[in-house]
Amino acid sequence: MPDELPRRLELPPLARSTLDRASQLRSDPVWLEAAWARARVLVVHEGKALVAGDRLVLVGPDEAPDGDRLFLGVDPDGGPHFAVVAPLPQTRADDFARPYGVRDVGHILNSFEAGLLMTAVAMANFHAGHSFAPVNGQPTVPRHGGWSRITQEGTEVWPRTDPAVIVLVHDGMPGEDGLCLLGNNASWNRGRVGDLPRYSCLAGFVEPGESAEQTLVREVAEEVGIHVGDLQYIASQPWPYPGSLMLGFHAIADPDEQLNPDPSEIADARWFTRTEIRQAARSDPDAGFAIATPSSIAHYLIMRWLSEA
Repeated sequence: MPDELPRRLELPPLARSTLDRASQLRSDPVWLEAAWARARVLVVHEGKALVAGDRLVLVGPDEAPDGDRLFLGVDPDGGPHFAVVAPLPQTRADDFARPYGVRDVGHILNSFEAGLLMTAVAMANFHAGHSFAPVNGQPTVPRHGGWSRITQEGTEVWPRTDPAVIVLVHDGMPGEDGLCLLGNNASWNRGRVGDLPRYSCLAGFVEPGESAEQTLVREVAEEVGIHVGDLQYIASQPWPYPGSLMLGFHAIADPDEQLNPDPSEIADARWFTRTEIRQAARSDPDAGFAIATPSSIAHYLIMRWLSEA
């Protein structure tokens, strides 16, 4: 097996956060006010923040734009970090800072800053969608450092996380001729890297009354029309679009079973050899296709399968 692929991969890129969320401090308004005065602040807008090289651009409270202060947590030295949802500052042509989202830079940020960005984007999505309480339609305002919202009458709304499964289906065979099944999602308006179609793992949300394993079997059957077995849980990763927890699996299927993709969800699905996937993983245009971006758990599941050859 080529040397560039480790035998054991670490956790998915966005599952390595070292951010201390310091939940015990969220309900202390006096501490939060004092913490703001010495905080580092991440400005986020439409899922993006300014990034220079491989570091987030953090500003002091005096430089932060107006907006709700969302307490993210503290660093290893106890330094508080907040987010503010506001338009990003303008950058100069000679400034290295540029706006990027989680998909773009999640895999190159260090574990602490990846946690900052993921948490900030997820919290911003929560606040954008909960200006009114769903139970009575009353306006809400942030509470507990942004970790909930509350109405004037005391109805409180908390962020929710929706579980979803994502699976790398393969044939269980070792070596370069081993096969995995990937699909090109019909909803990807920009599902291309350059001129190459992008293929990724199959995924779907857990429905009410369903286990993650049941969801996996159902989603694969619905999306490509085949049966899977030998389910193996691999790892999980938060995904703030808008607020999901991706539960990653490997599963085995028979490549001879007829694929029947649902055109409303899957534009194309096919089996790929390890040799083909390895070529695409190197971003070789001769592969003829691209795989999921390095920040995603889909990429992690694919690379883990490659490393186990």
